[in-house]
Order: sequence, then structure tokens, then C-alpha cells
Amino acid sequence: MERITEQNPLRHTELRLHALFLQGLEGDAPAYRGFLQATTPYLRAFLRRRLSAWPDQVEDLVQESLLAIHNQRLSYDTGLPVTAWIYAIARYKLIDWLRRHARQDSLHQPIDDEDALFASTDQEAGDAQRDVMKLLATLPDKQRDAIVHTKLDGLSVREAAQLLDMSEAAVKVSVHRGLKTLAATLREIK
Repeated sequence: MERITEQNPLRHTELRLHALFLQGLEGDAPAYRGFLQATTPYLRAFLRRRLSAWPDQVEDLVQESLLAIHNQRLSYDTGLPVTAWIYAIARYKLIDWLRRHARQDSLHQPIDDEDALFASTDQEAGDAQRDVMKLLATLPDKQRDAIVHTKLDGLSVREAAQLLDMSEAAVKVSVHRGLKTLAATLREIK
């Protein structure tokens, strides 16, 4: 009589799943369905232990793993334990999910009060624009216009020169002098 050890149930599970899987590979649809059904609770337990912070994701990953097992079934080496192969696939699906989740989380900033955030952002942008316009108003017209067209409107030096009826060199000099004056003004304010 065989001694009952902790490994016997695991060995029994491995042999049962392996036999069902091989029968399924040979075309036995009920055996293959039985393999997938018998595999599901093991996948669920495996993923639940690793996704305790996201329990609502477990079933999705179980389904993704089952689909991957089905899609990769012809690549299985029948000489290897089927449970190790199943868990490797589930592990890869888990890693993929964690990578996607980490990327998505890095793109999202938690917002407590969305309306307050947008209101303050709009107000700050309006305040900044008003401050820039006040500073630009202190410059001579040629310098102010050259800065507005090249730096704020995004025109090239050539386009700004044509618009202002100036040479390209004059536009460059006006922008340089205007920015230098603005920098000195800002240093005085601080």
C-alpha cells in the first residue's frame, strides 16, 4: 500500500490533467473540455494569491490564461509536467497585466476634485497670460511684435520679417533685445 504524503495529491492532479490534455490533443473534445474545467480552479487560486490587491482582475486573467493555453496547446512538450506549463503561461499573462497596469497608472494622476483642478488650471493659465501680456507691453513695439510672432505665435523668423516688414536680421535682433529686457525686468521683480 502506498504511503500518503503531501505530494501524492499533487502527483495525482498532474497525472489526471496530463492524461486529459493528451486525450484532448488527440481530438477527444470531452476530455479537453474536462482538462480546461479542471485547470480553471488551479489557475484561479494561483492568480488570486498574486493579485490580492486586485481581486476583480482574477477572472479576466483566468480567461486570458485559458485562451493562451488553448492557443499554445500544440507547442506543449508532452514529456514535461503540464501543470508547470500551465503555471508558466499564467505567470506570463500576470506579468503582461502588471506591466499594462503599471503603465496605465503612471499616466493617471489621482484627482480628488476634478472641477476644482480644471478651474484652478484655467485660472492659472489666464493669470500667466495676463502677466506675460503686461510684461510685453513694457517693450518697444518692434521688440514686442517680434517676440509675439516668433515665440508665441510660432512663426519662423522669415515669416515674422515679412509680416512686420523688417529684415530677418532685424527680427532676430529685436527678439534678442526684447528677451534680454524682459529677463532684466523679471530679475528686478524678484
